[in-house]
Amino acid sequence: MTAASPLNLDAVRAIDADVVQAAKPYPWQSFEGLLTDEGYAALMDALPGREDFRGVFGRRRRYGQASHDRYALDYRPGLALPRVWRAFVRELFEGEYRSKVAELLGHDDFFLTAHWHYTPRGCAVSPHCDAVWKLGSHIFYFNDEQDWDPAWGGSTLVLDDGGEIEYSNAPAFDDFRASYDCPPMGNRSMLFLRTDHSWHGVRPLECPEDRLRRVFILEFRRNNLRERFRARTGI
Repeated sequence: MTAASPLNLDAVRAIDADVVQAAKPYPWQSFEGLLTDEGYAALMDALPGREDFRGVFGRRRRYGQASHDRYALDYRPGLALPRVWRAFVRELFEGEYRSKVAELLGHDDFFLTAHWHYTPRGCAVSPHCDAVWKLGSHIFYFNDEQDWDPAWGGSTLVLDDGGEIEYSNAPAFDDFRASYDCPPMGNRSMLFLRTDHSWHGVRPLECPEDRLRRVFILEFRRNNLRERFRARTGI
């Protein structure tokens, strides 16, 4: 029996490409309820275990930006996943969601990759713009009131540089004119399109040692042989 998609397809259809593309300081939107309540609960209950992840710590980044430390698990065909996660990924990669992404991008010449990130206490995502081979990303949050306190942080910050900071820099959070907060809890997600000023980041987490900020990230990538090789090999 095929599992139903956890996506709220009515909410996906209601995403207005014009609204996303016109957003300031760059194209982005935060959503609540893009998954069904039942689907969100089922995905939460079936999250991959931490033991399946690799540590990504102290990795050098371009332009002198601080390392984005976390535990990571990349999705790949054949990865052993519970049925609800297989249904979710299938809908993202092959169903109406992909058509909506094409509408947002204005073309269908892209491919999708996905990964889970679990981030421990003290780690952060330094302000950055994604690499030019990314067209955009969609971050789904998987913490709830039972395992996460908003006082610990974890929000994705949309950062406004006023169009003045080149992406080949390493600014601090306080170098930006303004920031917009995307909370990391509950049935929420945040989508953005990559530009040379699509700065974003996450301040250092203040959660207890036994807690993790958990996200599932879908990436929209340029469709060429080099990027498909990069996605397959991590090189």
